[in-house]
Amino acid sequence: MNYTIEGSPMPVVICNVTEGETLITEKGAMSWMSPNMVMSTNMEGGLGKAFGRMFTGESMFMNRYSCPQGNGTIAFASSLPGKILDFQITPDRPIVAQKSAFLAAESSVELSVFFNKKMGGGLFGGEGFIMQKLSGNGMAFVEIDGHCVEYSLAQGQQIIVDTGNLAAMESTVGLTVQMVKGFKNMFFGGEGMFNTVLTGPGKVWLQSMPVSNLAAAIIPFIPAKR
Repeated sequence: MNYTIEGSPMPVVICNVTEGETLITEKGAMSWMSPNMVMSTNMEGGLGKAFGRMFTGESMFMNRYSCPQGNGTIAFASSLPGKILDFQITPDRPIVAQKSAFLAAESSVELSVFFNKKMGGGLFGGEGFIMQKLSGNGMAFVEIDGHCVEYSLAQGQQIIVDTGNLAAMESTVGLTVQMVKGFKNMFFGGEGMFNTVLTGPGKVWLQSMPVSNLAAAIIPFIPAKR
């Protein structure tokens, strides 16, 4: 399979697949495809993994798009303004991403639930107690809200991230939280009570406009119903 990622700020990934190749995707992500692509809907991985995907914001069912004859084309579009990141997933390099970030992947990639080992990091770290884990072996595509900035953290190096700005990280990166110092800072600073602390080694991908922030910015301009 080869692919191109096009468009801004509403990107689309266009995949050119060869005979016998299969892609998995979240429901509703397909934008267009050639007539020889065949779709099937399945509860990938059985009931247990299906429930796990549900907790990460995805559907219990996933769509599979296969190309049984010849070469085919299929495109998957982002649901919000931002970027589509491509990850080469390998057994020793899984990726952990925010809820609902998964867009599409080769069928050899497995989507599962990732529980933060530290309860504090899960409850207050901005991404909830549950995140998504992409493992296996193959290409995967993930949605990012707004602009994306990548950092490569050395062993023990840290970066403090505001709630919700963590888009994805390598599984080697540690995630904890710390309380904002100072009473006035905490309650009147507008940054919330907690910050997420990411500790290397590993790469992290940060997003500039989480969907929750986008919604909060738009709501004041929506006329109230009468």
